[in-house]
Amino acid sequence: MQLYLMRHGEAGHEARYDRERSLTETGFHHTALMSEWLKSSGVKFQLVLVSPYVRAQQTWQEVSSHFPTPRKSKVLDELVPAADPEMAARLVLAYAEQYQAENVLVISHMPLLGYMVSELVPGIEPPLFATSSVAMVDIIGHHSELMWQQTAHSIS
Repeated sequence: MQLYLMRHGEAGHEARYDRERSLTETGFHHTALMSEWLKSSGVKFQLVLVSPYVRAQQTWQEVSSHFPTPRKSKVLDELVPAADPEMAARLVLAYAEQYQAENVLVISHMPLLGYMVSELVPGIEPPLFATSSVAMVDIIGHHSELMWQQTAHSIS
């Protein structure tokens, strides 16, 4: 299975609550750039799991406009910034197995994404995720490896 972990696009700060922050124009632009870069690799997602926060939902809306509709997409409260990374990683793997998904996209937040990588790839330090960036973890049986991490800034 190939697990694509994506941080939401850049968000503004003009919201009463953190969960209500919206993407900026730059956030939409960088998300579109990353989406096109991913699309050019030929990947098609069978399963997409997204945080319920507005900026993650908007990121998914932008990404989804560049790809065929996945077999299943779900909003998960376990993908918020302060979620338990071990639980989030186990949940993502369980959904991937349930839906027999070979390519899974998760759209979430820091610090959760960095800690999820550490949960999935033992011995690795939690990587930082710039907004709109994506990391790909390849999981074969009980072996997993962080294959690459890409930022929108490096492809723009």
